[in-house]
Amino acid sequence: MRVDDGVGGGVDDQTAAQQQSRCVVVLDSHGKSPSTRSEESFIESYPVGVTAASGPVPDPVDALLSAWRTELPDVLRPTTELSKRIVQLAGALDAATRGVLPGLGLTVAEFDILAALRRSGEPYRMKPNELVRALLLSSGGISNVVSHLAGRGLVLREPSPDDGRSTMIRLTPDGVRTAERAVCATADAHEAVFAEASPAAVHAAARALREVGVNRRPVPRSLRTGRNRSRS
Repeated sequence: MRVDDGVGGGVDDQTAAQQQSRCVVVLDSHGKSPSTRSEESFIESYPVGVTAASGPVPDPVDALLSAWRTELPDVLRPTTELSKRIVQLAGALDAATRGVLPGLGLTVAEFDILAALRRSGEPYRMKPNELVRALLLSSGGISNVVSHLAGRGLVLREPSPDDGRSTMIRLTPDGVRTAERAVCATADAHEAVFAEASPAAVHAAARALREVGVNRRPVPRSLRTGRNRSRS
């Protein structure tokens, strides 16, 4: 006997029983009204990573999820794969950023400040508290990095035109050029990370991540920690 699977196909009784017995409970956004989703639909169908040069290669996230499927299948949800892959990609991009910055004589914190000032638009200046909010650095951390950049002639501290008691941080012409070189170098490094993926796949992933990102729940302030990756 065939059983309608709800997506235009069907499964036999044995398969239906197996799927029913191996479902993972997924709660809605309020932690209520549990819905179910077959483990097979998002675990057993994982594709094996492929590169043009070397052929199929094991994917570390696939291996991790496979291990959890064996040891503790109840933790496997669609968000499990999503979160692990985001962490994996964030690590690769962070490593790519850190790989090019030393050649430009910059630390990640210095790059983040230069990039924030450059993307603010002319006259490329911001208040220290604006940098604190944009980069999630402490005010003391911002001050130390700005002092180092000022010593290299890349930024200037100047009075705020709106309030002479306040200070603005502004890029010098050298700072603008250094910021642009660094932004271009990191963009090239990030592009290289995804060199084996098709442009269509990259665009689709970016759109999907935007959708889940704008619909995520904000992290409670009590659980927030300092940043450890470049946000530029």
